Amino acid sequence: MSHTHFNPNDRSKLQCLGVPAFNGDARVVEPSTLRELGPNEPGEIIVNGPQVFTGYYNRPEETEQAFIEMDGKAFFRTGDIGRFDEEGYYFMVDRVKRIINASGYKVWPTEVESLLYKHPVEQACVVGVPDPKRGESVKAFIILSIEAKGKIKETEIIEWAKTQMASYKYPRSIEFRDAFPMTASGKILWRKLQDEARYIEGVKG
Repeated sequence: MSHTHFNPNDRSKLQCLGVPAFNGDARVVEPSTLRELGPNEPGEIIVNGPQVFTGYYNRPEETEQAFIEMDGKAFFRTGDIGRFDEEGYYFMVDRVKRIINASGYKVWPTEVESLLYKHPVEQACVVGVPDPKRGESVKAFIILSIEAKGKIKETEIIEWAKTQMASYKYPRSIEFRDAFPMTASGKILWRKLQDEARYIEGVKG
């Protein structure tokens, strides 16, 4: 969102999108209800301003879904989960399409992944899988560090995770992998892993 936010050179913050650009307006809303949220409450970032495109060419239905009206302005739904602090600086948290709904709580996969990196984990990818009682449960695909391979069990990481995060966030299942499917640009194909996990859960069910 470099065209809608900037990080002031004289007051920049680390790992930050920055503040809304001049003549721009940004808000954070609850993705499902579109209720406007306050400081440090994660939600979907919506933006308005002259630098924001006005719609998809000849695709009125998609345009209608991509924008919401608030205070007489048309805001574009970025699909990015973020928050802003008390000074109005915005921070990226995750993507809306990656949200996991577990027992009525929203889980941001990147938050769980960042906590897992405190363990001897080389790479982690967290996805949501169907759960008959909880709606969805958290599953983590993990590539262990070379030193940890063969020495750590899945159950050990689950027990460790219970002490590091809220009860609805910790992974209920762990699957070790030697490699992840990746894009040409080096990003993990999380949706492919999620589809695999959901297929397996469907077969079990």
